[in-house]
Amino acid sequence: MKLWKSIAAATALALVSFSAVAGDYKVGDLTIGHAWTRATPPKAKAGGGFVEIVNNGSDADRLIAVSSDVAGKVEIHEMAVTDGVMKMRKLEKGVEIPAGETVTLKPGGLHIMFMGLNQSFEKGSNVPVVLTFEKAGDVSVDLAVAKMGAKSMDGGKMDHSKIDHSKN
Repeated sequence: MKLWKSIAAATALALVSFSAVAGDYKVGDLTIGHAWTRATPPKAKAGGGFVEIVNNGSDADRLIAVSSDVAGKVEIHEMAVTDGVMKMRKLEKGVEIPAGETVTLKPGGLHIMFMGLNQSFEKGSNVPVVLTFEKAGDVSVDLAVAKMGAKSMDGGKMDHSKIDHSKN
């Protein structure tokens, strides 16, 4: 009987730990999840941030700004190949989140751009940001810091979509 209690306690602790790393945030009809960034070298001047935004509503919304105290400037950027050249640019009007759809900010595409970093991003820590949406308003989100050069939040080792990490 003690063994089963120990297994149950370990399972509950693991689920709580995963929710702290990959929690979902809600604002209006939007759910924000898979919020992460990469560790940066000690004197790096820039970094990227990544999130998944699900619009559960019947009207489109728009991510219009991102702010954080960790950098002098934070913008919404897009990376795209134009005429065979990779270019990055600020999205002046932000990113539309169509009704009933999911928009993912990820490496090599749409992303949050931190410029003039005040500190390096350390693996295992969190980077606080405020996402501002045209209709839903502001939501504070912690970006989990993965290892330098990571392609995803956890290297693809775990499917976080199978766990409910809701924070109300």
